[in-house]
Amino acid sequence: MRFAASENHWASLTASAATAVLVGFASTILIIMQAAQNVGASPAQQASWAAVLCYGMAATTAILCWRTRMPIITAWSTPGAVLIASSAAGVDYPTALGAFVVAGILMVITGLVKPLERAIEKMPGSIAAAMLAGVLVSYVLKVPGAALASPALVLPLVTAFFAMRLLKPLYAVPVVLLLGLGLGVASGGMTQSCCTIGFTKLTFDVPQFHLAAILGLGVPLYLVTMASQNLPGFAVLKAAHYQPPVSLSLITTGLASVVMAPFGGHAVNLAAITASLVTGPDAHPDPAQRWKVVYPYVVLYGLVGLAAASFVQILGALPHDLVVAIAGLALFGPLLGGMSAMLKGPSDLDAALVTFLVTASGLTIHGVGAAFWGLSAGLVLSGIKRVMTKR
Repeated sequence: MRFAASENHWASLTASAATAVLVGFASTILIIMQAAQNVGASPAQQASWAAVLCYGMAATTAILCWRTRMPIITAWSTPGAVLIASSAAGVDYPTALGAFVVAGILMVITGLVKPLERAIEKMPGSIAAAMLAGVLVSYVLKVPGAALASPALVLPLVTAFFAMRLLKPLYAVPVVLLLGLGLGVASGGMTQSCCTIGFTKLTFDVPQFHLAAILGLGVPLYLVTMASQNLPGFAVLKAAHYQPPVSLSLITTGLASVVMAPFGGHAVNLAAITASLVTGPDAHPDPAQRWKVVYPYVVLYGLVGLAAASFVQILGALPHDLVVAIAGLALFGPLLGGMSAMLKGPSDLDAALVTFLVTASGLTIHGVGAAFWGLSAGLVLSGIKRVMTKR
């Protein structure tokens, strides 16, 4: 089958890239901000965090696409941001950066050591999904409280969200974000002084390394990024009939995460949901030409990174209940996916439920957060059950 010259398809490539950037950025930028706030980042550090993630995504996408000639786009770790926002209480900003460095190093090691890569792939999917669901559920549960506290702001968002879930699910969160901005302006909570325009300056802080933060934040960040982002990202590429370069992808994103950490970036990884927007025929009818989506993708994320400080100022001026509602609604879909995957492994159902409950409890032992203990409890229970059934 012959295809028209690739130059005739720049409009579709650009549209696909723009949609991926809009959905990827707008859906979870508030989660990124809340993660940064939870570890004590200043407004300048929050802006740097968002900007360096955009630059890291642009750089890693460029490297992977140009090296492989495949439409491999990267994204920030949304489950990782939720983990930081919900499980990093008591961890200060430099210590969090140290945990980010460790998570990136573990990603690189996974790409270099084949047995470790295979071990991660063999982790029971239901247990990994249960840890993710346990991290997400606390956020989604805040939406009803926000609706009771500010019904005029939150109920229109909830109505619009579920209406869009029925009509155009992919655009549900961007529409809610835009509506939320409109309601924030109408409520008088946003003033002209909060919406100044300027370029984003990166901040640099020396990471500090503490064992409790590494175990409670760094290791779970690595695991949730691998299980909830990279593995689905590889699956999306395979479904589009591409053979993903696993080692190259992990090493590239892992190194980028290490480099970004002193500037605030927590992790970049393969895109999963937004990847489907650039790997199909809507982007380009010729699979061999779809990698050229890299050009508009890199340019757009570079521009978003330059304006990250303005986005952080604008979104940071929204009323608190509005922010809580937007964040919770944005995580409804991932929570639904995590809960569904958690229940798909009947042999590990007990272990998955234990993982979910321990993670959702928010307990902290010796400074180590609930995500680590939930995953550990689930894996231990699953391992014991497998040994017992083999006797």
